[in-house]
Amino acid sequence: MFTGIITDIGHIRSIEQRGDIRAVIATSYDTAGLAIGASVACSGVCLTVVAKAPGEFSVDVSGETVSRTAKGQWQQGRRLNLERALKVGDELGGHIVTGHVDAVGIIEAVKAAGDSTRITIAVPKSIAPFIAPKGSVALDGVSLTVNTVEDTVDGARFTINIIPHTASWTTFDTARAGDELNIEIDVLARYLARMKQSLTS
Repeated sequence: MFTGIITDIGHIRSIEQRGDIRAVIATSYDTAGLAIGASVACSGVCLTVVAKAPGEFSVDVSGETVSRTAKGQWQQGRRLNLERALKVGDELGGHIVTGHVDAVGIIEAVKAAGDSTRITIAVPKSIAPFIAPKGSVALDGVSLTVNTVEDTVDGARFTINIIPHTASWTTFDTARAGDELNIEIDVLARYLARMKQSLTS
């Protein structure tokens, strides 16, 4: 379980093609305190630490994960938003994030809005009903608040604001139109939709 509050920006130091992908991720975390088997959210994807060394840890990325995440994410040099798993008693600064990607969105526009940056993102129909104004969404693992939502023929588009602090602590400092993002909808919205389905069936 995570909160969507990023605590490090790592990068993929190396990629090894096996049956799955073995990715070595460079980090500023003290890996001495990172247990083998621990979970780390890597740009919104919950992955298991399978090996570690000072300044780096390794994860295995399955073909299923690759197929459901942003294009180009699992390449050498790729920057990743990192968050270690939530501990009992930790502050819940963002919202409840599971590290399971529901869909991939595409950035349509990036525009200055005062000192902040307004980003417009297109999402498919499969998750459009779960995106609500002033609701929470995790984009590449970052907990953000939805500003506006507009339904489209193919799904929906919504906007979020990136304040300077968020830009400096995440990979959103280089966001540009055409980039793909890993999207996780609010877990509460998911359960409410399931409850509504059960009550009406």
